Amino acid sequence: MHNITLKQLRALATVTRRGSIAGAAQELHVTPPAVSLQLKTLEEHIGLSLLERSPDGMRLTPAGNVLLDAAQQIEGVLKTCAQSLDEMKGVSGGTARVGVVSTAKYFAPKALAAFTAEHPEVDMRLLVGNRVETVRALENYELDFAIMGTPPERFEVERSVIGPHPHVIICAADHPLAGRRGVRAADLAHETFLMREKGSGTRRLTERLFVRLDISPRIGMEITSNETIKQAVMAGLGIALISAHTTAAEVRSGRLGVIHVPGLPIMRQWYVVRRKGKSLMPAAQALWDFLAAQGAAFLPRLEN
Repeated sequence: MHNITLKQLRALATVTRRGSIAGAAQELHVTPPAVSLQLKTLEEHIGLSLLERSPDGMRLTPAGNVLLDAAQQIEGVLKTCAQSLDEMKGVSGGTARVGVVSTAKYFAPKALAAFTAEHPEVDMRLLVGNRVETVRALENYELDFAIMGTPPERFEVERSVIGPHPHVIICAADHPLAGRRGVRAADLAHETFLMREKGSGTRRLTERLFVRLDISPRIGMEITSNETIKQAVMAGLGIALISAHTTAAEVRSGRLGVIHVPGLPIMRQWYVVRRKGKSLMPAAQALWDFLAAQGAAFLPRLEN
């Protein structure tokens, strides 16, 4: 292990990300034989095979997964070190790298803008993506922390609650069930549900709701955007379980209705989440503290 180099670890990480030695060579600006040599030397140091070919490209062995995790942690430590050194050299404010799941974009920008108004010297780096993209960036130490609903489960994290995150079933404003109280689960059995993409937090929550209500409704379109789901529901193409914060404006203006089923809204929480052991520099720590203490004030106002 003492003979392993950063160049070898980066070769392994890049081949894993790109899926091929040729792709890794292109990204690293070296020749494919140079990448192959780095991997061969690394395997000789470890004494175990790290990669194997599959129909989808190069795939990590169990030993490769262990080494990749170490490489990602090292890169995270180096990025933090670089920030510390920059601040020692007089770089004003520092940097905060924040991930925001797409559903949180209905309140997170206002909260981040309020923090920036108080700390204009902080360099804010923002990544907006779906849950899968955000979790991957957290796992790879590409973010200081993320604003999201359900924290990831496949690696350890630290979290702090921002505020409540209700989910409701929305429908077209003229839908027969819109605004009715005491709607039964059976009333939903013949409805068409519009779904978020596989891997999204809302998709998983919807599937769990079907199990809880013991219904198997028709599944309509699979849509990757909350905005598109809202437009499709307004057009009468189906109903959907969705974050109430994404539809607050449309419900208030009467463009969307809410179906009141016992047990709804499903109440979750908004969190700031970072990978366990991730050290935050002063700028990122200040933003974390701000969101944990004041983030709830920026959540959309909901109709009763």
